[in-house]
Amino acid sequence: MQAPILPPPTFENVPYGPHERNALDVWLPRSPRSAGPESPDGPLPLVIYIHGGGFRQGDKRSLGLVQLEQWLGAGFAVAAINYRLSQHAPYPAQVLDSARAVQYLRKRAPEWNLDPNRFAASGGSAGGGISLWLGFRDDLADPHSDDPAARQSTRLSCMLVRNTQSSYDLRFIKQIIPGAAYRHPALIQLFDLGPGEIDAPPPEKARLFEESSPINYVTADDPPVYMTYRQENVPLPPDADEGTGIHHPTFGEVLKAKLDALGIECTVRCGVTGPGDPAEIAFLRRYLVGHR
Repeated sequence: MQAPILPPPTFENVPYGPHERNALDVWLPRSPRSAGPESPDGPLPLVIYIHGGGFRQGDKRSLGLVQLEQWLGAGFAVAAINYRLSQHAPYPAQVLDSARAVQYLRKRAPEWNLDPNRFAASGGSAGGGISLWLGFRDDLADPHSDDPAARQSTRLSCMLVRNTQSSYDLRFIKQIIPGAAYRHPALIQLFDLGPGEIDAPPPEKARLFEESSPINYVTADDPPVYMTYRQENVPLPPDADEGTGIHHPTFGEVLKAKLDALGIECTVRCGVTGPGDPAEIAFLRRYLVGHR
């Protein structure tokens, strides 16, 4: 069944970097007055959609119509971005492109009536992992850059993610997820792993595993997270296939344990089949409207 066609963006295929995949769409809600009662005509909070697809496929137009309408109806502006896939460049191209998109959106914020202090990121699977990486990573802004976009912050107010991974360290995944998840072909391509490097990564690849993993960046000043998983949180058998394991709620639970210890709000819900839960909008409102 063909996915519903999205309404035309307010700004379409805007380039934010040099690669052909460095493009984004922006939708503005019809009535800015729904953005928040305390400042009905003020700048809009923004939700940035980062698509999934194992870092090797996907497109910004995979943003669902229900999700888009729900966010716009709540008074949020919405941006959807593309980034270089792993066949174009291995890690860290995907996270650095996404960080660049956040910076570019902040640069254009005055022109597009966006509030640069109220940015959230959302995505599923790989897109959720990138969202978490951006949220936990120290700010990548370069205040001395000649590029005005590069001077902008990469930090977020909150993250709303689905079926996602909190680590891309194959060694860590092997420890927490039974079966073949750590050998997923998407991870092999992401890190350009050669024969034998899956189970015995050389130091330079092991370092990339660690640098790619959002959970490794968590500190007490990080933003809150709302995570949903289609699967129920039940133990996997030792022979679980890679596709089942790579989206298992254990990724969310290990992250929640770390955030709980620091007093950072983290919700993990399992058995959630899709977007549309009012609790998600309540979460976004709390951190994009309630926190100014």
